[in-house]
Amino acid sequence: MAQPAPETGPPARVTAVVKRVVGLGLLLLAVGALASSDSLHNFVIRLIEPAGQIITEHPALGATLFIVFSALSAMVAFFSTAVITPIAVETWGAVPSIALLWIGWMLGGACAYGIGRSLGRPVVRALTSPDALDRFENQISSRAPFGLVLLFQLAMPSEVPGYVLGVARYRFAKYLLILGLVELPFSIGTVQLGASFVEQRSWVLIAIGSAGILLTTWAIHTLQKRMSGTSATR
Repeated sequence: MAQPAPETGPPARVTAVVKRVVGLGLLLLAVGALASSDSLHNFVIRLIEPAGQIITEHPALGATLFIVFSALSAMVAFFSTAVITPIAVETWGAVPSIALLWIGWMLGGACAYGIGRSLGRPVVRALTSPDALDRFENQISSRAPFGLVLLFQLAMPSEVPGYVLGVARYRFAKYLLILGLVELPFSIGTVQLGASFVEQRSWVLIAIGSAGILLTTWAIHTLQKRMSGTSATR
């Protein structure tokens, strides 16, 4: 008897979304618990204090490195600014940290777009998820509606859209506008998460993180519905 083919349609996509949401939720709870524990929180603060002192002594170098790491986090999956955001908040305060993080993410997204547009698909496959590239490059074209690309930027990990839209030769000015609109609230939320951790405001941390997870979940669900509808009409 022939074996049934593995399911790759909507149920599989729903399972992937559920796994991602559950993973983010568990990570958020772990960080909240870390912030609420005096001993663990003090231990983490002691770990980041030397970095804060270095940034204070060399402010220009510190700001440059923070922007570079932020840019890399928008280009490479295993880079993240989550670890260094509390250092930035403790050293510069919320508003400068938001500005530096947003600038870094904008630069990273622009670089990812440039790599995708100039170097093409083979290089992009080596730098980002091949599955994501295969799934979206035929549905996100240079003529994709503004709203669809906005959902795409909201729903996907930050290192994916720039490469895909570069390969698709989507208009750079429109991409930058979408990137800026999406990354500004996320930079505010990320810095507020860092500030909440430093100040041990666990419930604020969990509330902000939950709002971000809900927004991302809605964007993923809506993007899947729109792309399924687009595929069905072809």
